[in-house]
Amino acid sequence: MGTETAAIIANLEASAPMNEQAIIKNEIELWNKSEARSWMIIGQRYYRVKNDILDRKRMVIGDGGIMIEDKNLANNHITHGFLRKLTDQKVGYLLSKPMSIKTKKAEFLKLLEDFFNKRFAQTLKNLGKEAVNKGKAWLHPYYDEQGEFRLMKIPSEEGIPFWKDAAHTQLDAFIRTYPIETYVGTEKKIIIKVEYWDKSGVRFYINKDGSILIDPDKPSQSHFNVGDKPYNWVRVPFICFKYNDEEQPLVELIKSLVDDYDNKKSDNSNNLEDLPNSIFTLENYDGTDLGEFRRNLSQYRAVKTRSGPNGGGGKVDTLNIEIDTEAFKTHVEITRQNIYEFGRGVDMAAEKFNGATGVALKQLYNDLDMDGNDMETEFQAGMENLLWFLTQHFSLTNKGDYTNESVDFVFNRDILTSETDVITNGKNSVGIISDKTIRANHPWVTDASAEEKQLELEKQQTYGGLDDKPTDPNKDDGA
Repeated sequence: MGTETAAIIANLEASAPMNEQAIIKNEIELWNKSEARSWMIIGQRYYRVKNDILDRKRMVIGDGGIMIEDKNLANNHITHGFLRKLTDQKVGYLLSKPMSIKTKKAEFLKLLEDFFNKRFAQTLKNLGKEAVNKGKAWLHPYYDEQGEFRLMKIPSEEGIPFWKDAAHTQLDAFIRTYPIETYVGTEKKIIIKVEYWDKSGVRFYINKDGSILIDPDKPSQSHFNVGDKPYNWVRVPFICFKYNDEEQPLVELIKSLVDDYDNKKSDNSNNLEDLPNSIFTLENYDGTDLGEFRRNLSQYRAVKTRSGPNGGGGKVDTLNIEIDTEAFKTHVEITRQNIYEFGRGVDMAAEKFNGATGVALKQLYNDLDMDGNDMETEFQAGMENLLWFLTQHFSLTNKGDYTNESVDFVFNRDILTSETDVITNGKNSVGIISDKTIRANHPWVTDASAEEKQLELEKQQTYGGLDDKPTDPNKDDGA
């Protein structure tokens, strides 16, 4: 074989399409080193208040100018849960109240209300938390062993999507890679499982030291079975719920500010501990080293001095150290304000909250409301995708064909309001909007339908079902 021919064959082999296992191996390697996955891990860690300050060491200049750790210095690790507070605030604001569902067909509405119950409310809240911390969250619709339609939240760092479009709205395929603990004989081991999902079904693999091997215990299969008959969804069964269009987690926006706040608070605490009031100056100290001096001072509250070469006595003196508390307070206060501003949250401890009502109170929620708008837009898209799988399930289980029915999901936000203002505004709106809408927005009402039924029941018991109390026939009505 000539050199030219060999080169042509080598080029053809290099450009040949990769098989599925090679693609999976390459994608997992890229994903594990990606910036997006790294931020997901950081976001989860900071939500649990495991901030970088916990790993900080106190360093000093040693021999030869080399930085070395000094374990004798105070090394306080003061963490602040800003990310947890902002995340919970956003999720609580948008997703804590029950979601309202609107559609024209009563029987379809009943099916939806039965499905979107308290369990789903918990799932949706957890999806929101995952999305804020990691940029996006994944929901997997599936059928369990009993044939029940279920939903499972997939940790975002386990999912590698193959998007069909640049806007990231439709999936071509999806890789899920995750560890499981198992026993090999008597030894406990971690095995990395890999699933490759596309429209033709799912294939199962094991990631063994970077090699993608077919899982001998799980053969390829369809998305689900109905009885003994296999079926595949016409969509890849993973639904993306994004925090924002850029899929950027909150931690990426404020981490540097949180780290600065942690560092400054910890530094200040270290200074107070290391330098209570002063620096000691020694003259003719009767000891071997400064470490012994500090031990004697701590243990005995005394140190020994000796006479000087010219007959003078030794002495211990101090230099006062002033800590600029005002500069420190100003810095951390500005940093705190920046965290809430760029994290688009509401600082409840701010002085401007004192006594704020009405329009002033709403203005304090502007940033949080703006972030809620972005998040709601993305979650509405996720709910629309979930609705498609749900209506397919209703059709499969002979509950009706609702694939062309329009559904509105209304996220009822939890904003701090003045009850008196809301009740007064409700009274002033009688005759302008429906009583049902007024009732639904009353601060004491959690279930408008139940409240309406209770009101009707009380009318039946009190007035025999009449809408208004009977008038007194002996009373002049002014006619």
